[in-house]
Amino acid sequence: MRLTDFLDKGASLGPLSPCLSSGGDTLSYLAVQQLSWRIAAALANSGVNPGDKVAILSGNDPVAFSCVFGIARAGAVWCPVNPRNEAAENRDLLALFDCSCLIVQAGFADLVAKILPDLPALTTVICLDGQLPGAVPFQEWLGDTPAEPWQAEPLDDIVMIVGTGGTTGRPKGVQLTGHNIETMTALTLMSYPFEGHPRYLAFAPLTHAAGVLCFPILALGGEIVVMRAPEIPHMLRLVEQRRITHTFLPPTLIYMLLDHPDLPSTNLGSLQCLWYGAAPMSVTRLEQAIDRIGPVMGQLFGQTEAPMMISTLAPRDHFRPDGTVARERLSSAGRPTPLVHVAITDDDGTPLGTGERGEIVVRGPLVMAGYYKNPAATADASRGGWHRTGDIGYLDADNYLFIVDRAKDMIITGGFNVYSAEVEQALMTHPAVRDCAVLGLPDPKWGERVTAVLELHPGRTVTGPEIRAFVHELIGGVKTPKQVEIWPDLPRSKLGKVLKTEIKPILLQQ
Repeated sequence: MRLTDFLDKGASLGPLSPCLSSGGDTLSYLAVQQLSWRIAAALANSGVNPGDKVAILSGNDPVAFSCVFGIARAGAVWCPVNPRNEAAENRDLLALFDCSCLIVQAGFADLVAKILPDLPALTTVICLDGQLPGAVPFQEWLGDTPAEPWQAEPLDDIVMIVGTGGTTGRPKGVQLTGHNIETMTALTLMSYPFEGHPRYLAFAPLTHAAGVLCFPILALGGEIVVMRAPEIPHMLRLVEQRRITHTFLPPTLIYMLLDHPDLPSTNLGSLQCLWYGAAPMSVTRLEQAIDRIGPVMGQLFGQTEAPMMISTLAPRDHFRPDGTVARERLSSAGRPTPLVHVAITDDDGTPLGTGERGEIVVRGPLVMAGYYKNPAATADASRGGWHRTGDIGYLDADNYLFIVDRAKDMIITGGFNVYSAEVEQALMTHPAVRDCAVLGLPDPKWGERVTAVLELHPGRTVTGPEIRAFVHELIGGVKTPKQVEIWPDLPRSKLGKVLKTEIKPILLQQ
């Protein structure tokens, strides 16, 4: 399936049904279809050919997301760019992807002014919502292009190129195919509850997980309610007023939701699934979410290279047959999905047995086509015929996947392997700890010392010795942090992930 097929499928179920809405504005499926036809024709008139790369730099916006389907109809490749990135990172991504066209909102004028002079290949810039130096206004660009069916033949099955996070060095361009997105969509629909007419609240950026989760909603003819700004009080009102059935939040935002005073008085009865992922979630906080939000929590585990659905823990899987919470599996990432093969291997690629810890490797139609113009990185990531995730984990006797760490985050202290995620889970059970990061720092005696940096709940206090005694009681002395720091706030990425890469240099300078 092409990306446009998801839109067209939804339109076939109800062309006048709401497709994309935000605030008081709603675009029907027919309106989005017609807009996508006009965008495709305008791209062709601007010299964008099948296979060319078109970037979108925008906040959450229905018209911007409609452009995705116009790009696909033109046979071009969609390159989502995060507006929260630094200018240099976006410049590097646009250059890496060979983008010839940029669709941008006027609010990012300063960012565009910084990067355009260094991007001579970027010959067409379109401003979605106003005036921008060097850009053509969107309506002027569309002109009198008729809203007639338009579909160019793509060069191949590549539909997206997505930049990897900059936390592991220079970003790479992940090439995702229509088959990848089709597989992800099928796995979503078979893994989670979808009853009646779905209404999906796009709270997180559409440039990331929130965006690709739109495709299964479209395939069912559902409505996507777009939040332009990620505000918890507004989200709660929308869930109640619009009878939202599905949404996605990273753990950090779920913690904020659980702490918000409006949560107890908000009717969340319409929710069928609140997806969580993109970072590990505290088991203690997950139990709170099940109790306070409802039996609707649904975990997903994936990577940019294998989007979203390597493994899933559906809402029903959070419970035992007798209805009690299955605490023993809440720290897992669920079971590998039906169309994905998952194995655990050692450093040499040898498969390991049940319960043995090693690198999580994946293969199947969910896995990317490779890194754009980077055959060396592609070959390294796919050694032995498996995609190597860089995550350390194990499969238990019931085939639940447990992720214990990123390979690069494992701490070797006194000759013992300590997985930071395990220590973080223990720390998060302390009532004073709101969030944390555990990492290894050089130590003349131990090689590396386990170091914890804590962010506390407002109004709570705790000392380093108290934390160390608490963790020692739970998981023993080897894994207990030898150094405990308490910071008012932890540095985070645009997705809310705690950035250990920013924490470590600060600690090393102390």
